[in-house]
Amino acid sequence: MPITIDQARVAKDAAKKALSVIPGIVGIGLTKIGKDYALKVNLRARLPADVEIPDRIEGVRVSTEVVGDIRKRSKEE
Repeated sequence: MPITIDQARVAKDAAKKALSVIPGIVGIGLTKIGKDYALKVNLRARLPADVEIPDRIEGVRVSTEVVGDIRKRSKEE
């Protein structure tokens, strides 16, 4: 049975709490992997080797991507 968007939203709330102690996370969102919804954790840079993000939170798969710093665009961009 595929992971629904509602399940992923619940897991996102849990992920925000569980991962809040890890520096370098610039965002947590939702994505799709195959037929399942999943969590996407955006990172400023690669995490140190001793810092791990779980593969699943609340049964929902977690994907990570290094995206760099997130900044607001100006109206001119």
